[in-house]
Amino acid sequence: MADLIITGGTVITIDKSRQIINEGAIVIDKDRIIFIGPAKTISDSYTAQRVIDATGKVIIPGLIDVHAHAGHALVKTIAMNGDWEEFCGKVYTSGSTPEYWYAEARLAALERLRFGVTCGVSLLGGGDTIMRTDDPVYADAHCQGVLEVGTRSIVAVGPTRAPHPLTYAKWDGDQCTKYPVDFERQIATCENVLSRWHKAGNDCINIAMIYPVLRNEHQEKMTDTNYEEAKRQAQHVRAISKEASVLFTQDGHTGGSVKRAHDLGLLGPDALLSHATNLSDEEIAICAETNTRIAHNPSAVASIYGYCPVIDLIDAGVTVGLGSDATAPDRSSDMFRHIQQLMHYHRTHYGDASYMPPGKALEMATIDGANALGLGDEIGSLEVGKRADITIVDMQSAHMYPVHMEAFRLACYANGNDVDTVIVGGEIMMEDKIPTRVNKDDILKEAGRETDAMIERMDAKEFLELPDGFWGQTRYS
Repeated sequence: MADLIITGGTVITIDKSRQIINEGAIVIDKDRIIFIGPAKTISDSYTAQRVIDATGKVIIPGLIDVHAHAGHALVKTIAMNGDWEEFCGKVYTSGSTPEYWYAEARLAALERLRFGVTCGVSLLGGGDTIMRTDDPVYADAHCQGVLEVGTRSIVAVGPTRAPHPLTYAKWDGDQCTKYPVDFERQIATCENVLSRWHKAGNDCINIAMIYPVLRNEHQEKMTDTNYEEAKRQAQHVRAISKEASVLFTQDGHTGGSVKRAHDLGLLGPDALLSHATNLSDEEIAICAETNTRIAHNPSAVASIYGYCPVIDLIDAGVTVGLGSDATAPDRSSDMFRHIQQLMHYHRTHYGDASYMPPGKALEMATIDGANALGLGDEIGSLEVGKRADITIVDMQSAHMYPVHMEAFRLACYANGNDVDTVIVGGEIMMEDKIPTRVNKDDILKEAGRETDAMIERMDAKEFLELPDGFWGQTRYS
């Protein structure tokens, strides 16, 4: 007697042999997969407390988003008429409350769940340096919100880039108290969060450490004292990650910064570098030699300003996972959208449609993403013994029909709204497009209230206006 059987659908395993099983079945007991094979072979061997008929559907590993930002779900498109990144920085350091981070976490996790994303990285802040690590209450609120919805999350915490202190603020009703926050306070917050939340909720919450990237402009513009302090801080944070055996990540690498990180001793198989645009041949070789992993975000603004050499990285043996870069200012957590952007991004770069086959794109959103996070032995493919993180996609729609060559059609035509059922660790978290643990309407109402409260606190109604050039022009004014 098992807990759950999924039967009748096409199983795209993304296992080592990349087998596809038509009219297949998966048997789950507790949080693990105990059988995968043709549906006709299980009738005499397994029974289950619950059976899901997946006829007309495709069964795939849960999708994995290797780079996103907590906080972004409540600032989607706000301040597009100004400096959006500066606005985010103010929200995260001075305009947000624990209630904001809780509501945002639930909304972001619900969006991931709805789109079949069972695991993702979330940096506790925005931009490449602003982290809400002045007090553990903000990470507590975020982690609690994610746990309630039921997805897996790697929550990255760390200090802001030197120099310090930076001014933060907390709110008690309408009363705002501002205070300086130094590096030591942020590190104390991170260590507090790490000690209490890493591997919480049956491994659904894991903590990662982050220090902002040191790029060429920082070395050129910072004083020698501040730059040396920033290097010391980066190495200190990296040492914490190694001692705790947690992922170390950095957001915003571009040409020159990977070599600098290597010289500082920051790289390795437990390091994940996001964006990684305009890398030199030397830096690609460094990533391969150190087994450093890359988070590629083809829908991000950074991928407009620079090119991430994914083809060269993969050909050199580097593990590259796919990320959304979160839901703001102009994206979503729909990994199918990013799979399709991924294919076109590299084909356009090379002027050659043979690049980035759909199967490789699917791998980057599943098993490659799991390997990038150091979780490839547990999730990312459908194999006996692995955790049962599963997404079931309904193929019974005009844009998916007729149903042939399902792996092709999944990568080329599916969108997040085609996801029907999501299972995380053997538990059904969404069925028939309805979340099972939480009430969608409650989360949406709460998110709206907290966004309105944040706008009121920041006196930011002007940032809701359309930017100049929105209509009738080929570019913004």
